[in-house]
Amino acid sequence: MRWQLQEAKQRFSELVRHARADGPQVVTRHGEEVAVVVSIEEYRRLTDELPSFKDFLLAAPDLGALDIDRSREPARVVELTPPAGDIP
Repeated sequence: MRWQLQEAKQRFSELVRHARADGPQVVTRHGEEVAVVVSIEEYRRLTDELPSFKDFLLAAPDLGALDIDRSREPARVVELTPPAGDIP
């Protein structure tokens, strides 16, 4: 269900009841979606499955074993100035 922000503020208890009974509730401001209200059960389900950032990094494969050869050729020259016709 979609709620305009002003309506969501005025009927917050009802908004929370709907989030628990019917699932996520979208809040809009000037027609643009700006927030979603979810039940605590849904929030925990969504966040408990994610590892912490530290655990995510620690689970990464060991890249020290990669044997990467880099070309010894000089890098190509790149022109970084815009063409003369494009200068404002």
